[in-house]
Amino acid sequence: QVQLVESGGGLVQPGGSLRLSCAASGRTFSTPTIVWFRQAPGKDRYFVARINWSWISNVGRTYYTDSVKGRFTIPRDNADDTVYLQMNSLKPEDTAVYYCAASTTDGGSSWNDYDVWGQGTQVTVSS
Repeated sequence: QVQLVESGGGLVQPGGSLRLSCAASGRTFSTPTIVWFRQAPGKDRYFVARINWSWISNVGRTYYTDSVKGRFTIPRDNADDTVYLQMNSLKPEDTAVYYCAASTTDGGSSWNDYDVWGQGTQVTVSS
């Protein structure tokens, strides 16, 4: 069973950048999908981005919600045990607790697709 720990959150001004890390341990080969969700206070938990690996070809396919396309990226590389979320051109509406999660299947954009969750890291975008 994979275990996940998020880090890298903090306070940043609008237009700034932040890189989140999701450090994985355990049976990472059994988790072909790593996803990022975010949850603002009083709001639901929403999909942000994910990477789905083909372990045969070692190719990662990335997907992003419309509101972050062109601003957030996940590196298509699973060489180590850390998945990153590079966040550029941050906006106040990006403020949330960011969670990474893992699926043993080819997961999608629903929170209930995922079995293992990290503890979350706070991202605050404010002037």
